[in-house]
Amino acid sequence: MRHAGRISRYAAARIYALPESLDELVGPTSGAVTLPRHIDWGSHYEYDLADEADLLLMYERVVREAQSAADLRAHLNADLVRRHWTAAAAA
Repeated sequence: MRHAGRISRYAAARIYALPESLDELVGPTSGAVTLPRHIDWGSHYEYDLADEADLLLMYERVVREAQSAADLRAHLNADLVRRHWTAAAAA
């Protein structure tokens, strides 16, 4: 988070998980997904991947809270990342 040109100490120190390649991301492309507690510790929530808002919210949480590349591989899908990232970048 930036405040007056400065990055918070948390953001500067936070280590984010990254896959070696987007092609590693083989997570689900349909159905309902419940994330593990270490990624989504709020109230029990089932993400409907057919609902774009749910999909984008789930992906945001996974990217932000994943503790390992294995978390990313299990919950994100390369085709969906490419489709939605390209659409968001064009908007």
